Amino acid sequence: MRKLKSTSSDETYVIQLARADVLSALPSIEIKAGQLFAEAGLPDIADSEPADVEYFESFARAGAVHVALDAMGAPVGFSLTGLLDGAVHLYELSVDPAHGRRGLGRRLVEAGCTYGKSHGCKAMTLSTFRDLAWNGPFYSSIGFRELSRAEWTPGHYTLHEREKDIGLPVERRCFMRREFQDT
Repeated sequence: MRKLKSTSSDETYVIQLARADVLSALPSIEIKAGQLFAEAGLPDIADSEPADVEYFESFARAGAVHVALDAMGAPVGFSLTGLLDGAVHLYELSVDPAHGRRGLGRRLVEAGCTYGKSHGCKAMTLSTFRDLAWNGPFYSSIGFRELSRAEWTPGHYTLHEREKDIGLPVERRCFMRREFQDT
């Protein structure tokens, strides 16, 4: 298992595939990260129930769950990725705001990209809010571009319908894609 270290002035973080024993901690990270949406005027997202452990276990079986661990080995962030229409899709990225702005989100995205490359994917896709700083602009800063509707895959249309069904303001959302560089 490959570990990626990121050091800030006071802590060392490790990014790795999640072990089964840390999956139960991920809903609480989701709740903490979700509070940013309340501050951005989206209280319904902040107040939504976190995913249950079985959801995270499904990603561990069929995709990848990467976690950011703090210096004590406690999970403080995670990403969920899986294969979708020939690309690796980032289904969720959550970092506890107390550990935010230290490069963990970027490192978790990179771990998902590495997972995708190892499965023969040529790109990563995701769905996000185009106008929230830690969403669309963040992903643009690390090489993602917004997809036109003509570029959506069947999986993107399915995800878009699901987002409508759960009440997300889909007019503010977009799909983005980052091509992998040949190495």
